[in-house]
Amino acid sequence: MMEAIHEAIHHSEHIPQWKKKEIEDIKELINSYPLFGIVGVGGIPAKQLQSMRRVLKDLAVIKVSRNTLIKRALEESSPEHAEMVDFLEEQSALVFTNENPFKLYKLLENSKTPSPIKAGAVAPQDIKVEKGPTGFPPGPILGDLQSAGIPAAIDKGSVVISQDKVVAAKGEVVSQKLASMLARLEIYPVEVGLDLRAVFEDGSIFGPDVLAIDEDKYFSDISMAAQQAFNLAVNVAYPTSATISTLISKAVSEAKNLGINAAITEPEIMDILLSKAQSQMLSLASAIAEKDANAVDEELSSALGAAAQSAAEAVAPAAVEEAPEEENEEEDEKESEEEGMVGLGALFG
Repeated sequence: MMEAIHEAIHHSEHIPQWKKKEIEDIKELINSYPLFGIVGVGGIPAKQLQSMRRVLKDLAVIKVSRNTLIKRALEESSPEHAEMVDFLEEQSALVFTNENPFKLYKLLENSKTPSPIKAGAVAPQDIKVEKGPTGFPPGPILGDLQSAGIPAAIDKGSVVISQDKVVAAKGEVVSQKLASMLARLEIYPVEVGLDLRAVFEDGSIFGPDVLAIDEDKYFSDISMAAQQAFNLAVNVAYPTSATISTLISKAVSEAKNLGINAAITEPEIMDILLSKAQSQMLSLASAIAEKDANAVDEELSSALGAAAQSAAEAVAPAAVEEAPEEENEEEDEKESEEEGMVGLGALFG
């Protein structure tokens, strides 16, 4: 027992001071921020990492350190923080922020930048070259492109890609020749950035599968749910501040329609009732006059004539526009009469 204690003390005494300071710095950052995450930094050039630091400087702090030191800091910080050790793999770093986990994930995704693919790397998706000019003059570049499997030719004094082609399918290893040619063509199939593996907040750990939210779909679903809730409330006559004006308008409209159909004599609908009665009367008079012109008096006959003329004038412009120029006047008159009868029938039901 004593030997184990002495061995631990002896081991701690031999930890370099810079490592001790690094561990304490990480622990201080963990305690200073309500949220921290573990990100992968493998394959990110130093220049791009510095650029990401500048982009995120007002929103997050990135701490790059050895996995062993991060592991020790997490374990010494608290048992809850020690659970994040499971996400330490390959090259890792810590990111600290006052933002919520979802915003942190979005910030890190937006900070990623396109990058050339390296020889020997696996294509993350189908790599495609598109037909068009390359901007290169004729020369050895033509043979280099063709040897890399890129369909190239010379057209009008310059090198062009002759057709669209997938030069590396998803999952295939990219050769040295192809990687070099893709870089020269400025085709960057790889997104380089900080890959968020997990976030710790208030005792909970969130993975990227939870944090990756399609905002457009999310807001669309909310909008649809709000519209459906509104429609349901209106249909079941559930009064709220959002539906009351629509419910009142609907009730007024339904009451007016009921009054008109039931011929209830109320001041608000009397003009509609009188107009409806007038239309029905003229329709009946027209049907009677067709069988016996003497069955209607002079006043009613004049009213029918005025209605017929009004209907004919309403449809006459349309008849003139549709009539071909080469038709004679007799055909025009016949068509106008037919159109007039159609309009008259529509007016009198």
